[in-house]
Amino acid sequence: MNAEILNPLRWNKKILLGLLALAILIWFLFIDVYSLKTRWQLQQQKQELIEKTQELKEQSEILESDIEALEKNPDLIEKIAREEYGMKKPGETVYKIKKKD
Repeated sequence: MNAEILNPLRWNKKILLGLLALAILIWFLFIDVYSLKTRWQLQQQKQELIEKTQELKEQSEILESDIEALEKNPDLIEKIAREEYGMKKPGETVYKIKKKD
């Protein structure tokens, strides 16, 4: 009886096919280069990259509209230069007022 269990030639064909199918399933699920785990990770990366691309497109559109506004309005350039960079025209005196907390 023990010899029949250990001898793979005497195993039932259904058991052999089941073991083969199980081995193939394990191979494709976990071991193969294109396993389901790897595919899921790649899909997650793809989704993240798509979202990041969309965010960057939106930022790009905002920057392009800012550039357009600056090209069309020289007063806006002057305002930004004065307020953000502390620039002044020749002969002007700039007074900075500190706000109380």
